[in-house]
This record gives sequence, C-alpha cells and structure tokens, in this order.
Amino acid sequence: MVEIISKRDGPRREDVQVKRMIEQNRSTIVRLADQISGGGYSASRKPRQKPQAEGLIIHVGGGSPVAAEADPSIRVSINGRVVSVDRNTGRQLHHIGDIRNRDGEQVFVLATKQNGFFSPVDEAVAQELADLDGSRLGATYTEEQLAADIGAKLGIS
Repeated sequence: MVEIISKRDGPRREDVQVKRMIEQNRSTIVRLADQISGGGYSASRKPRQKPQAEGLIIHVGGGSPVAAEADPSIRVSINGRVVSVDRNTGRQLHHIGDIRNRDGEQVFVLATKQNGFFSPVDEAVAQELADLDGSRLGATYTEEQLAADIGAKLGIS
C-alpha cells in the first residue's frame, strides 16, 4: 500500500498555535530576555544612530603613488643574501647571490643556474660578476668590500 502525503496550502495547524502563543506572551518573553542579558536584548533591538561625518572628508581612490626613478644600491642582508635594493623605497630590485659557509669559510655564490639557483641573474650581470663568484670573505675581504666591488662592476655607486 502506498500513502501519498502532499503539503497543504498554508501553514500547519501546530505552527499557527505556536505563533499565536508567542505573540500573546511577547511581553513576558522580552522581559525574561532583558533579565538574562542585563538589558542587552532591548538595547540591541533599538535603532542605532548612523555615524555622521564631521567636517570635510576627501577620499581619493587608486593605487600607491608613483615613486621616483629607482636609486639602486648593493646590500648584504643579515641572512647572507646579496641584493640590489632601491634606496628610495627599500624594496629589493634583484637577487644577486648568497654568502654561504663552505668548509668553514664564507664564500660568495653568484645566483646562476650552474650554482643551483631557480631565479638566476641575467647573462650580462653574470658575465660582469663571474670573477667574484667563489670569492672568500674574511678579515681582509669583508661583506662591505664585496658589496662595493659588485656595485663598481655593475655601475652602481
């Protein structure tokens, strides 16, 4: 045997009774909600005043301001990365290489595919700095001197 249950038009009788009971006891429900929430229920139901602007407010949309032409310099970071940075913004322009520890000595490694870098420097830069690849750093040849030599070879003061 098959029973076909179809939805009747309109709300169910039980729903109508519950809604009527809630409406009849609305004041008691609100009073209990305020008592439990410390008056927060009624306060949340009141319309709030929208904030009003004071004085003249000017909002200009768009991107970041256009920076002046880049002023590059060579910097050796604390973690041993040798990079070209813009003096105006402090942003990194190019990664040139790393200073790595090999056999207890600090060695400059140029960022080339042969040295295992995923993002190598341009071929022209690699040719200019090829003689510095593998330079050993120490008391006689410091990071500052390396940065100055790289800058001189690339025409960066």
